[in-house]
Amino acid sequence: MLYGFLAAVLFGASAPLAKLLLEGVDPIVLAGLLYLGAGAALGLMLVLASAMGRSSREARLEKRDVPWLVGAILTGGVVGPILLLLGLQQTPAATTSLLLNFEVVATGLIAFALFKESVGRATWVAIAAVAMGGALLSLDPSAGWGISVSAILILGACLAWGFDNNFTGRISLKDPKRIVAIKGFAAGAFSLLLGLSLGRPFPTLSRVLWALVLGSVGYGASIALFVQSLRRVGAARTGALFGIAPFIGVALSLFIFRQLPQITFFLALPLMILAAVLLAREKHEHEHMHTEETHTHSHKHDDAHHEHEHTGHDSETASHVHEHTHEAAAHAHAHKPDPHHRHEHGDASG
Repeated sequence: MLYGFLAAVLFGASAPLAKLLLEGVDPIVLAGLLYLGAGAALGLMLVLASAMGRSSREARLEKRDVPWLVGAILTGGVVGPILLLLGLQQTPAATTSLLLNFEVVATGLIAFALFKESVGRATWVAIAAVAMGGALLSLDPSAGWGISVSAILILGACLAWGFDNNFTGRISLKDPKRIVAIKGFAAGAFSLLLGLSLGRPFPTLSRVLWALVLGSVGYGASIALFVQSLRRVGAARTGALFGIAPFIGVALSLFIFRQLPQITFFLALPLMILAAVLLAREKHEHEHMHTEETHTHSHKHDDAHHEHEHTGHDSETASHVHEHTHEAAAHAHAHKPDPHHRHEHGDASG
């Protein structure tokens, strides 16, 4: 839970700070710089760890992980940031921050519809509340209550990140630093080259450095923490934890820009708060069946799912990586749809 919360705080602060940078940087170019900063920060951590002789206690990516990683790069690293920054140009930072709550809706719906992740009644009510709040925020009172194109772009970014969250969830048992480094370099290079090929101007050196720093923290550290949360509580719940991000963004936006949001902001705010409370209080426990499975990931022997023997070394208490087999079992306990609990449910009781 702490990983998801910290990831949300860092990402929530990045939206209003990115709006400050947009005053002198093209949106597509800025998207590239932000993700290059993320990739560089995590790549540097990997290099330093290797130079210091520290062996990683995380599993490496495998060939079967590549399609999920490519999908995450394209949706979350290219499409999402570009749409967000294009929408952010014409949308107040506080409104943008609250609109980002729609990522919770997108993540939950995709997790349920495409990946059969359990979604209970409380979660459905929370998703509906966020959807209504997002609809309110997409209205433009200054244009006779028409639809704001900028808000639609931001909602599109949230949809892209919803796919990204679910794709990344499929490989969340692998090394988060390596995932973010690859994603950051690949997505950042693509967006930067796209912007330059379209003739967009390259920003000043100071703007470039600020963008790289913001990307390393608001995207790099945030995504690495997000992956850690994905592997423990699943995509829908991690997305729910991310519901705190917009409130961080709103608070920072009001402090930086000193602008009072439009009336739609205040109408949507209680709906967003209701959703956050419902998701935080969700409980899920029932008897479930585990089928036999063999895979490789970092783990400890601190739960009922990793009680296996080792030969040649003592790794009973420390995190370690090796291929291991989970025997078929049926039991009941409180759980989230992490990679060890992806099973279908007979109803939506959750």
